[in-house]
Amino acid sequence: MNYDKEALALHKKHQGKIRIAAKMDVHSTHDLSLVYSPGVAAPCLEIAADEEKVWDYTIKGNCVAIVTDGSAVLGLGNIGAKASIPVMEGKAMLFKRFAGIDAFPIALDTQDTEKIIETVKLISPIFGGVNLEDISAPRCLEIEERLQDIGIPVFHDDQHGTAIVVLGGLINACKVAGKKLEDIKVVINGAGAAGIAIAKLLRCVDNANETACIPVKEILVCDTKGIISRDRDNLNDAKKKLLTYTNPTNISGGLKDAIKNADVFIGVSVGDILKSEDIATMADKSIVFALANPQPEIMPEEAYKGGALVVGTGRSDLPNQVNNVLGFPGIFRGALDAKAKRITPKMKLAAAYAIADCIKYPNAMEVIPATLNMSVATKVAEAVKKAALEQGA
Repeated sequence: MNYDKEALALHKKHQGKIRIAAKMDVHSTHDLSLVYSPGVAAPCLEIAADEEKVWDYTIKGNCVAIVTDGSAVLGLGNIGAKASIPVMEGKAMLFKRFAGIDAFPIALDTQDTEKIIETVKLISPIFGGVNLEDISAPRCLEIEERLQDIGIPVFHDDQHGTAIVVLGGLINACKVAGKKLEDIKVVINGAGAAGIAIAKLLRCVDNANETACIPVKEILVCDTKGIISRDRDNLNDAKKKLLTYTNPTNISGGLKDAIKNADVFIGVSVGDILKSEDIATMADKSIVFALANPQPEIMPEEAYKGGALVVGTGRSDLPNQVNNVLGFPGIFRGALDAKAKRITPKMKLAAAYAIADCIKYPNAMEVIPATLNMSVATKVAEAVKKAALEQGA
């Protein structure tokens, strides 16, 4: 189905998808005196005396900024700040729908790393968290890292949201295939923000001290030039860091070389790059998460033809949709409820296992909860809040 005409009509009719609504109405001068002058001075003075009271008297505790520069929007590329707004509005709707969070799009008319970092710091007083969205790699990695000390969670969903949901699905897929995480070989195609975050989470790079973290045995990461190996002289710093925890035997070659005897293929790249014959070279009971949108790296019927046992995609019209909406609403709900200052590796792990636990009896056609399952965000939020409070995050 082509949704373009219908979507254009919908957006034009409503002139966007979100609005600000008051929590109470003003019917009298008494009401006005409470919500504005002179009554409003009282909470202002309370906060001035103790800044922590901002959580009690303002929207901060339920408010998230969705910050983008429009440089990597969906599969559309660098379309700029204004063109990114419909996507950010949609994200705000999902925050509200699944977690009751008031989120607002902040589309920045700059792609300068320093300006983005400075701007987020300057606007942070009103927000309880920041969701970085659709910022191109490798800048997004630096931006997120340098914003971890501003006193509220700053979370790049394209990285960690994707990785968390992938891990949640992989936990259940391994159960279905009768495999253990610590025994599997994983191939990731795509060495951008999502691919790097998936590799780090699956190898427990930041989670080594967490008892729940079980590192997979081996990961190979491929980009458009092939397997990322020490023999290559065209790697940026982010890809060089990948080699500290991937490709331990320094294998070279292309994607089709990488997936031979692999247990798992995870695609965060482009569509139609694999055939059933390629899947046939993988290990028995292989797991394929082909997440390129709208066209997966391989369509499910082709993957099954090649012998795959479990197949997931990023599409809502196919089984096992790997969708970030299973993660970010509950993650931020839990972080806000805990008044967390950051989202830690332990909180990410808790979210992944909570997603997996939403499927009581996983099977090949159901290793990931349905995207519109309203209970997922609640369970993720509870797990994330618990982890945050245990850590004092």
